[in-house]
Amino acid sequence: MTAIRRILCPLDFSRFSRHALKQAVALAREFGAEISALHVFTIAPVMEVVPPAGRTAIDPHYLSATTRQELTTELRDFTDEVEAGGVVIHAEVAEGDQVDTIVRRAEAWPADLIVMGTHGRTGLERLVLGSVAEKVLRRAPCPVLTIPRRVLTPTRALTLGRLLCAVDFSEASLHALRYAAALAAPAGPGLCVLNVVELFGATRDLASLEIPDFRVELVRAARARLEAAVPADVRAACPVADVVTTGRPWEEIVRVAAEQDCDAIVLGVRQRAAAGLLLFGSTAQHVVRDAACPVLTIRA
Repeated sequence: MTAIRRILCPLDFSRFSRHALKQAVALAREFGAEISALHVFTIAPVMEVVPPAGRTAIDPHYLSATTRQELTTELRDFTDEVEAGGVVIHAEVAEGDQVDTIVRRAEAWPADLIVMGTHGRTGLERLVLGSVAEKVLRRAPCPVLTIPRRVLTPTRALTLGRLLCAVDFSEASLHALRYAAALAAPAGPGLCVLNVVELFGATRDLASLEIPDFRVELVRAARARLEAAVPADVRAACPVADVVTTGRPWEEIVRVAAEQDCDAIVLGVRQRAAAGLLLFGSTAQHVVRDAACPVLTIRA
């Protein structure tokens, strides 16, 4: 089984981060882990204004000792509201850029898992703390579990739940598949391994897409490739169901996860040198934002 001993849980005192803390506590209890509950105080940038009398510099607003103590007390009160059941929770207040601080803390501890909540907003600022969670996903040194706003409390334990792992045959997705298999219980509901065939990416001949046999052959070939891609030791470790669908990857991942009553979605992610995009382009971002269950993203 995958070893999860240290869980980092960034908190912004919102109800969404409380949902994430509940998930973190459930996971800590399940794996015998400890939690670092981290609140990051953002330092205001240096600004300069030009009043009638001339230029005036406004110094950056740092965290005073009094404010730090007040935030630490508030953070402890916030964590005390969640029934920990014996789980060790360390309350920590830090200051700096939120993403940099979270990533550095995860590296230095080091964390085995980061658990964050999402606000589920529309537009670009949909993730917790604005775009912080999205940036953490791209840079985190460990797996990240994002909790959507509709998931109020944990359901089944992660190791006893049904997991959906999306596989596009990349190294990152196959790495995620092994991680998911290590989480899944041998006698549990197991893994749903999903490959989505993008029809418009399979051929430039649009007329071919109108031929039923052509689509059937694409799905058949994808299923054969998927069956071969899942290692024998993974199939031996837990029940595995192979699923192949056609359409937009992120839409199908979200749809199949709901249809199969999955408790979590597992995605492999990688950075691209130019833009730092997630695997499947924007697919992982869409899945994190729109899934009805927690999403575990794992970097190769």
